[in-house]
Amino acid sequence: MSVLVVGLSHRSAPVQVLERAAVGATEVPKLLDELLRAPHVSEAVLLSTCNRIEVYAVVDAFHGGLADVSAVLARHAGMPLTELTEHVYVHYAGSAVQHLFAVSSGLDSMVVGEAQILGQLRTAYATADAAGTVGRTLHELAQHALRVGKRVHASTGIDTAGASVVSEALADAATALGGDLAGRRVVIVGAGAMGALAAAHLRRAGAADIVVLNRSVERAERLAENTRAQGTPARGAGLDALGAELAAADLLVACTGAVGTVVELEPVAAAVAERGGRPLAVCDLGLPRDVDPGVAALPGVSVIDLVALQRRLATGERGSAVAAAQELVAEEAQAYLAAQRSAEVTPTVTALRRRASEVIDAELLRLDSRLPDIEPGVREEFGRSVRRVVDKLLHTPTVQVKRLAEGPDGDSYAAALRALFELDPQKPAAVAVQRSGDVLAALEARTDTTEGRTP
Repeated sequence: MSVLVVGLSHRSAPVQVLERAAVGATEVPKLLDELLRAPHVSEAVLLSTCNRIEVYAVVDAFHGGLADVSAVLARHAGMPLTELTEHVYVHYAGSAVQHLFAVSSGLDSMVVGEAQILGQLRTAYATADAAGTVGRTLHELAQHALRVGKRVHASTGIDTAGASVVSEALADAATALGGDLAGRRVVIVGAGAMGALAAAHLRRAGAADIVVLNRSVERAERLAENTRAQGTPARGAGLDALGAELAAADLLVACTGAVGTVVELEPVAAAVAERGGRPLAVCDLGLPRDVDPGVAALPGVSVIDLVALQRRLATGERGSAVAAAQELVAEEAQAYLAAQRSAEVTPTVTALRRRASEVIDAELLRLDSRLPDIEPGVREEFGRSVRRVVDKLLHTPTVQVKRLAEGPDGDSYAAALRALFELDPQKPAAVAVQRSGDVLAALEARTDTTEGRTP
C-alpha cells in the first residue's frame, strides 16, 4: 500500500478549470464515498481550497489507483478524462509525502508562506475522518504534515514571505480605492473561515464599518459580533440586503465557498446607479466565482479575482526564509520515510526470530526423544545456551537490516531476508488494470514517482 496524490492547483490549471473541478464543503463526503468504493483505494482525504483540489489516497497499485481517482475527479468536474489530464499533477510514495509537507508549510500556495492552509488541511482530515475514509496510513501522514507545517512557520519566518490570498486581494483593493482601507465601509459576503480572515484584516486596516451577509443570518451575526468585540462596528444580515448595503459601501469581499454565483449582476448594477460615480472595489475570492462576471463591466467597479491574483503572484520572489523552509520540508520528508521503512521491516525481523524459536523448540523436542533420561537441569541449561547462541547470531543482521531499511533501498534488505529464510512467502499479487489508451499514458507521463513534483 502506498500514498498517491492526484490534484489540480493554481500551478497546473487556470482558474476556469479549477472552477469546474471545485468541490463544495457539502459535496466532499459524497466524493470521499465514491473514492473509497473504487477497487484500488483503501483510504482517502480530499483537500479543496480556493486554489487547489487534491486527493490523497492509499492505493494497492499505482496504475489502478491513478485510474480510480482520476475517474472520480473527471466525473465530478464534468470533464472528459483526456481534458483533465492536461491539468493534473501526480505524486506517488515518497514524492507524495514531500508534496503534502510542502503544501502544509505553505510552500505550494499561491501566496507562498500563507498559514491558512494548515486550517484547511485540518478540516479536510476531520471531514474524511468523520466519513470513515481515514485509516492508519493517512492518519499518521496527516498528523505529521500538520506538525511539519507548524514547525516550518515557527522556525523559518516563512510567514513574512506572504500572508494569505485574502490579504493580497485586500492590498489590491486598497490600491484600486486610492491606497488605503482606513475609514472604508465594507460588505463581506460569506461568514466562513475566509470571511472571518477578511474581517480580521479589515479591522487591522482600520475599516470604519463592516457588514457581513450570509445565507445563514445567524452565522453572519456571529461573525459581526466577534468583529464588534474587537472594536470595529459590524452587523450581520441576509443576502437579500446586498443591494441596499452596496449603495453605501466602498468595498465588497465575496468568499462564500458556494458552488454557483452568489452576487448577481442586477443588485450590484442597481447599487452602482445610486452611488453617483463613487468607485467600488470587489474582491471575488470564491472558487467557483461568487460574483457575476458582468459586474466587472459596470462603471466605477474594479474587480480583483483569483485570475488577477494568480497572474500577479506568479512572479513573487522566494527569499532565504523560503529556502530554509524547503530544506526543512526535505529533511522532515526524509526522516518520515526512513521511519516508515524501518517500521515496515519489523514484521520481517519478528518472523525471522519466530522461525529461529520454532527451530530451537523442534530440536529440543527431538533431543528429549533421543535422550529421555537427561537431567531436567541439564536440559534447561542446554536450551538456554542454544537460545543465547541463536540470539547472538541474529543480533547483528536484525540490527543491520533495521538500519539499512531507513535508506532509499531499504525494502530490498527485508526482501532478501524473506527470500533467504523463506519468510512470508505469500506476497500480495500485483493488480493488473486495463490501460485506457492515451489517457492513462498521459497521466503516467506527467508523474514523478521518486522526488520532486510533476512538471
